[in-house]
Amino acid sequence: MPTLSFLKLFQENYWISRRYIRVMRFFLLHWHDLFVQESVEGYTIDVWLTDDGCTDGTPEVIVQRWADVHIVKGDGNLYWNRGMYTAWQAASAYRDYDYYLWLNDDTFSYPFMLRELCRAAEETDEQAIIVGATHDSTHSMITYGGWKGKKIPLPDGSLQQVDFFNGNIVLIPQSVYRRLGNLDYYFTHSKGDFDYGMRAQKAGIKMYQVGRVLGECDLHESLDKWCDPAIPLPQRWKMLRRPNGMPPKETFHLERRHYGIFTACFHYITIYLRCVCPRLWVM
Repeated sequence: MPTLSFLKLFQENYWISRRYIRVMRFFLLHWHDLFVQESVEGYTIDVWLTDDGCTDGTPEVIVQRWADVHIVKGDGNLYWNRGMYTAWQAASAYRDYDYYLWLNDDTFSYPFMLRELCRAAEETDEQAIIVGATHDSTHSMITYGGWKGKKIPLPDGSLQQVDFFNGNIVLIPQSVYRRLGNLDYYFTHSKGDFDYGMRAQKAGIKMYQVGRVLGECDLHESLDKWCDPAIPLPQRWKMLRRPNGMPPKETFHLERRHYGIFTACFHYITIYLRCVCPRLWVM
């Protein structure tokens, strides 16, 4: 049972519930953004952070400035997906929260982020996953968010239904968590967010992108090092198998689950081929 639940207030023409939101942030680079959010009346925030072997004093500073933050210790090998999984597991055991908010370590959130996410959740009766789009630091392109086919829809002021999503800014209502549970611990770094969206789609759970950009996050390199022909093969091979590379077994696990054994086997082979002969893909 949530400590504060379903105390409804009527204000500004929509219902506001007194809720707990729990925020997971893995390796916080832009921590301060959370504490300058515009007020969302009736909502209480708990913050959970995975410290996966940080050595620069960040956890100590956070505890000193924000004593209420929950810090979960990792062993230095969690990376993004398992870091988020670990924080989420600890938070869900601690309290039955009404919402869970994923917030990436490299994402600057705008002050209206929480207000827009909560409003969208209420508009969808707290039965859908709500995704926030980001643009780059020059505001020239959309970088991450929900995906419709092979594109991220340009926010147009209204909720847009999407097929899956990047995990930069994602609000998971309690109703969704009860049906889908946590991220899949099989994935180390990437793919866990895509997998969660695809699992939601199979379960009949809708996903919507908010109608305005909610933060900034620069796009990662377009050409991964494991398939960069300028890098020698031994280094490419090593980078391919790293958790933040393109681990073939994890890719196979994702594609077998969602696309079938033929597609999974085909891409399992072509990943290795692309690593060995990358010029076949960049010609």
